[in-house]
Amino acid sequence: MSDTTLAPALPPRPSLWSRLPVVSHLRQSVGLQRFMLVAGLVITGIFLVVAVLAPVLAPYGYSQLRTETAAFGAQQAPSGDHWLGTTVGGYDVLSRVIWGAQTAALVIVVAIVASIFLGILIGLVSGYFGGWIDRVLVVVCDAIYAFPSLLLAILAAIVISGGKSSLWGGILAAALSITVVFIPQYFRVIRAEVVRIKTEAYIDAARVIGSPHRRIMVRHVLRNSTRTLPLIVTLNASEAILTLAGLGFLGFGIEPTAAAEWGYDLNKAIADVSSGIWWTALFPGLAIVLAVLGITLVGESLNDLADPRLRSRRASKQVAGDVASTSVAVQGNVVVDVTDPGAPVADPVRDVDEREGRA
Repeated sequence: MSDTTLAPALPPRPSLWSRLPVVSHLRQSVGLQRFMLVAGLVITGIFLVVAVLAPVLAPYGYSQLRTETAAFGAQQAPSGDHWLGTTVGGYDVLSRVIWGAQTAALVIVVAIVASIFLGILIGLVSGYFGGWIDRVLVVVCDAIYAFPSLLLAILAAIVISGGKSSLWGGILAAALSITVVFIPQYFRVIRAEVVRIKTEAYIDAARVIGSPHRRIMVRHVLRNSTRTLPLIVTLNASEAILTLAGLGFLGFGIEPTAAAEWGYDLNKAIADVSSGIWWTALFPGLAIVLAVLGITLVGESLNDLADPRLRSRRASKQVAGDVASTSVAVQGNVVVDVTDPGAPVADPVRDVDEREGRA
């Protein structure tokens, strides 16, 4: 009988779904990190569902003041007709809160998409070519950090629509300021990855075989330098909501007849608080807090899970658990199967004596 060596079986390749950024981090998370990530995903998921289904969930329109039979009335307390009451302008608070989620989601999408596109583009060009282009772009991006995002948002709102914005005017004003402020963050991340990747051997091989720069940048460099973008996206999305709310609160946001916006409703509810009318300010403010909290929890959890020190700590705990749960233990000279205490045990010394006696 010939001895044969069996090669160890390779583990199955994870599915595409399990390798997605948020899904893979959820599978890796444990304990408090998993709780934070799940809580953030639930809150963020509710926010997105409300934003998408706003026309279905809202009992009234965002600028509706009356039904077919009667007007809503101003500053009406919560009741069966208006679950969260009405504002000083006569709008239904619940409807304004639901429609405001849609406005906030649009600002996040426009701002993040524009920031990612421009940040990746200039980071890729700067890191790949280097030289004077790299030096100029680095200086410009560092200088942008000196400008507060809210100040840029106010200036953009005035330039775009004179400070009184329509739906898309207000969205573009907030998105433009966020785009300008967040481009340096994406630029720095992509540039650092590109500088590291362009020195790899497979990039040199692509140059040797005559691949053009555009093909190398897109197919080889870009595809391997965007792994950390989901972390930055989640951490920056909450800033988009706060910037839009700040514009509306200062009076440079979206007109109430154009769209619902939480910051505008908070501005109009300032006088109501001193009069004991709490519902006009509570629910828009709570919507801002919950939306920002959910996105921030997701971003912070992903950031923690991306830390190699935390991953190694979790791996060491898993190894310790595997060793503790092994099915074989040695007690003196006796090998015991801890998974089946009733099974016969093996005594190495006795087995050797028996073999020598038979010999």
